[in-house]
Amino acid sequence: MCGITGILYLNKDKFVNENLLEDMTNSLVHRGPDDKGVYINGNIGLGFRRLSIIDLSTMGHQPMSNEDGSVWIVFNGEIYNFKELKEDLIKHGHIFKSNTDTEVIIHLYEQYGKECVDYLRGMFAFSIWDEKKKILFCARDRFGIKPFYYLHDNEKFVFGSEIKALTKFNEFSNEIDLAALDHYFAFGYITDDRSIYKTIKKLKPGYCMEINLINQNVEISKYWNIEYNPDYSISEDGWMERIDNVLSESVKMRLMSDVPLGAFLSGGIDSSSVVALMNKYSDHPVKTFSIGFKENKYNELQFAREVAKKYNTEHHEQIIEPESISILPELVQMYDEPFADSSALPTYYVSKFAKQFVTVVLSGDGGDELFAGYNSIKMISNYYKYNRTPDWFNQNIYGNIFKLIPENQKGKGLLYKLSKPRKHIGSYFSIWTIPERTELYNYDIKRALGGKVAEEYKIKISDRSKGDDFLNTLQEQYIKTFLVDDILTKVDRASMKCSLEVRVPLLDHKFAELTSQIPSALKFKKDTGKYIFKKSMRKYLPVSVINHKKQGFEIPIENWFKNDLKEYVNDTLLSNSSPLNNYLNKSKIEYIVKNSFNSKRTQHHKIWSLLFLDTWLNA
Repeated sequence: MCGITGILYLNKDKFVNENLLEDMTNSLVHRGPDDKGVYINGNIGLGFRRLSIIDLSTMGHQPMSNEDGSVWIVFNGEIYNFKELKEDLIKHGHIFKSNTDTEVIIHLYEQYGKECVDYLRGMFAFSIWDEKKKILFCARDRFGIKPFYYLHDNEKFVFGSEIKALTKFNEFSNEIDLAALDHYFAFGYITDDRSIYKTIKKLKPGYCMEINLINQNVEISKYWNIEYNPDYSISEDGWMERIDNVLSESVKMRLMSDVPLGAFLSGGIDSSSVVALMNKYSDHPVKTFSIGFKENKYNELQFAREVAKKYNTEHHEQIIEPESISILPELVQMYDEPFADSSALPTYYVSKFAKQFVTVVLSGDGGDELFAGYNSIKMISNYYKYNRTPDWFNQNIYGNIFKLIPENQKGKGLLYKLSKPRKHIGSYFSIWTIPERTELYNYDIKRALGGKVAEEYKIKISDRSKGDDFLNTLQEQYIKTFLVDDILTKVDRASMKCSLEVRVPLLDHKFAELTSQIPSALKFKKDTGKYIFKKSMRKYLPVSVINHKKQGFEIPIENWFKNDLKEYVNDTLLSNSSPLNNYLNKSKIEYIVKNSFNSKRTQHHKIWSLLFLDTWLNA
């Protein structure tokens, strides 16, 4: 697990500045504190920071080349099937000098060109410079577990694992992408290929790109997509056996490590299942790490303890207090752009805690997307199922009632969603609704947006989906937005800030492809998500873990904002000097803050989004 950077000038007569490349690379030292390296050849430069996991020797140094130095790579991630790939490549005549997965990618590229990505089983973001063909080839893993940002114009192509590396570039423009800002207020994260800056983009999951210096062509192409093809011929018992076998294989593959390894254990079914399967293949007790709160509503520690006891893990716990919010400026520095998922706070703390004992952990992320486990998926599905009235009726009747109800009254959010087209209802679950954002933005932002809204991107995903039914389409939307741009982004930045590698066995693409064949009726059954997954894991987990109500990885910020942090919220957001006043209507902010303590509708997500943006603008 590492940090990568690079500069390619499209004019071969312009040379890469070594000091600039070093600055970009060193900005990612937290991602790789163990080693660093740069490769410069005229107009191409590659930078690397290493977190040593596999082959701790100097042979794992990057940038790494093939035998004759004609192909160079910087690679962030882990390839879990690299040993099998290496054996096959040796049969084709390739010669290896290390025991790393990095070198395998080089020879795969030599053997198969850009199709090399089809053979990789793991998480990755990498760039390969092909000196003979004058091509820079870049790729990102199928789910976007590892990040890849880039800046491209008529003169250059610059890339990095995090935005902070690109902001080191002398000609970087910090102009804000207002459409991205709208994504932020709508969803709490920035999706599509956007970043908060107009000039910086993301390579999307399952995509690769080639920059050809000879013809000056840039080609971005998709190499993988989740496809839902339900197989109705397999029984429940048959699916249970397949789920167990493929997930067991995925977990086993992710236990390879030359450094200490453990697991995040929340007490939910996903992380608990991963720990159970780790125990199955481990020679010693699994090290597990849990975060809790004093507020019982948000605390799953009792379930984590049950799993830890059942498998005799080396268990570690930590309690988070309200004053933990003092690290907000540090969170802003981690994420580089506005990011309103408050669970970034406990994710950082559990990563920092785990790093005291291990360098690698496995997590249960991905289970809710693959098996329709989120409470919001249940809610959206019920809206779709029970709201059978025509869209024109919904828009006119529910829409007009919505306008009449005061903002702080319960039921207003429900009416807003019911007023939207039935098949697109999932696209309208937001922190700030479209009418609320219209009131929030100042005139200049509204004029610049020109009526376009962030929800259009999610609608586009739904319309293009080839899902077999509504639930499949909704799952695909979650995978391509919330999973990559919230969950995986949150975990990557928080863990890598602590130089901790997180592996995600539920997002092995072979396992994901298996789940895409499971009929929706077995994922969401009797008003319960994860039906077939829970049934598959029943033999491994305590009944209490299987049956307890899903809580999610949330923090009690609503309680904190009304009590311990009330003064902090007022002083920050109601200040005349707040930079928010340059973009937003102060009267709307004042209304939200002053009414949040007595409102019958929860406002804490809105307040957190304002606090994070305020801190980011002040950074």
